[in-house]
Amino acid sequence: MHLNRVMLLTIDETTITLIPRFRVTREDPTTWTLHILQVEPDDTGYYVCQVNMEPAINQVGYVQVVVPPQFVDEESSVSHVSVQESHDVRLVCRARGVPNPNIRWTREDAHPFSAARGSQVVKHIDSEELVLKGVTRKDMGAYLCIATNKVPPSISKRIVLDVHFQPLITVPNQLVGAPVGTSVTLECQVAAFPNAVHFWRFNDQLLINSSRQETQELRNGYTTTMKLSLRNLRHKDFGTYVCAAKNSLGATESNVRLYASSGSVPSVALHIPSLATLG
Repeated sequence: MHLNRVMLLTIDETTITLIPRFRVTREDPTTWTLHILQVEPDDTGYYVCQVNMEPAINQVGYVQVVVPPQFVDEESSVSHVSVQESHDVRLVCRARGVPNPNIRWTREDAHPFSAARGSQVVKHIDSEELVLKGVTRKDMGAYLCIATNKVPPSISKRIVLDVHFQPLITVPNQLVGAPVGTSVTLECQVAAFPNAVHFWRFNDQLLINSSRQETQELRNGYTTTMKLSLRNLRHKDFGTYVCAAKNSLGATESNVRLYASSGSVPSVALHIPSLATLG
């Protein structure tokens, strides 16, 4: 009998229940064995083998059906989450299994993170929910929630967090000198997400590629290096160049001033007094 279901399974060598996964065999005159095929979670519980004699004797056994973890998608966060910088975000992973799974959060790149402003920075946290407060662009990346209950296999879910912020321009060198007839490269670094539209201006005119000038963009994550290469410099090329960036959250710009330098190292006259003078 299955005590939890209050279900009679077999009598002697005959299977009584209509569930075909249960059957009984008799190895010898004193031994009966109950077989459960393709066990299911509902099969968990107490089973009793009863010998009908005076008095009746019983032997009770317990079966625990373990189930590897599975994510509950309708209760978990989607695989891509976007949030504006300085806002809070909550990432959720729900999983079921027997025994109940443990959920651990970590970053895919193994970088540490802070689950709350001012809290200790950690590399992982055990919880169904990961709450990040006042997120910054440094929180952007892929987070993994790993579910395990010691029943293989463990499973993981990857959630990409995008942090949106308006462009910020950094100019490594705002004053650049070059001689007439030479070449020079101006540079601006732009941090933005979503990716911004970048452009250069000179004398209120947008610059496009030509035989003497070329623009280039080098992307690394949310940072883009803007480069403007100028060849065979002429006097009219000197002045203030504007690098600008714009995305859905805003626009910004900065200046780089290009001036004409002599192109030669100025000589310096040194006067060294003689020994006689020193005396």
